Amino acid sequence: CRQKTVEEKESIDMEDLFSEKETHKIRVSLLEWYDANQRDLPWRKRYSEDEKEKRAYEVWVSEIMLQQTRVQTVMEYYKSWMHKWPTIYDLAQASLEEVNEMWAGLGYYRRARFLLEGAKMVVEGNDGFPNQASSLMKVKGIGEYTAGAIASIAFNEVVPVVDGNVIRVLARLKAISANPKDRLTVKNFWKLAAQLVDPSRPGDF
Repeated sequence: CRQKTVEEKESIDMEDLFSEKETHKIRVSLLEWYDANQRDLPWRKRYSEDEKEKRAYEVWVSEIMLQQTRVQTVMEYYKSWMHKWPTIYDLAQASLEEVNEMWAGLGYYRRARFLLEGAKMVVEGNDGFPNQASSLMKVKGIGEYTAGAIASIAFNEVVPVVDGNVIRVLARLKAISANPKDRLTVKNFWKLAAQLVDPSRPGDF
């Protein structure tokens, strides 16, 4: 019979998911730490059920700004952005020149262009703000991480977000030595992270 490749063996090893006891312990520990240490950030405001789209828009803008940019730097840009374009409908009416002018200093201008194009796409779709990660990923400029952040924080969908920090923690917890940039390895990290998301507080997790 055919021998398993190294990748297949690694995949099987990595899919040894956390036990129920381990999952509970990790959830409790992380949420207790978050409750004690969370920062007061403008995009983390609580909204009522009928304001989920507003929160989704704010999370989206913050996540895009935070890509390769420090939180402290983003704070003022975020406040100025929200003052000028408080809703996705306001942003959809903006020009690329206006958006780039507001973005000046943050760098990576493609992020600003994708925000504008994504806003226009959502508004022109007439279906409201996508409320699931799978739907959000169809919007221009929204990848798997950003989709997970918006869906979990704004719409309470039980989905994970995985970045370099999450990968490092999971690798230590499960003693995973595989290349963290390998496609199959990353896929398995997402599976592990999905198991840990607390269904009662996915956005905080």
